[in-house]
Amino acid sequence: MEVFKKDGKITFEVHKESNKIMIKQAVEKIWNVKVDNVRVMAVPGKTKSFGRRSFVSPDKKKAIITLKKGYTIDLPGHFETMGVNSAAKEKELPLEEK
Repeated sequence: MEVFKKDGKITFEVHKESNKIMIKQAVEKIWNVKVDNVRVMAVPGKTKSFGRRSFVSPDKKKAIITLKKGYTIDLPGHFETMGVNSAAKEKELPLEEK
């Protein structure tokens, strides 16, 4: 699952046949939060080639979810996917002295 956080909005990759109502209900039930807005976009597959063979990657659907004020979703492992180790972020490392 691809997840990105920015400006209080969270982006999820969702099932292709899901709609806004289903996504909103699922997020509210799973994380016990209130959803303010759901935006959905369909991302078509890209044509790729591997040697002489070409194929089309599968289509995707993404949902951008805005939570109501005061609600947050804590996703463990989120920082590892972004390239920052969460253990290193929690631990304050001393600055090097010159």
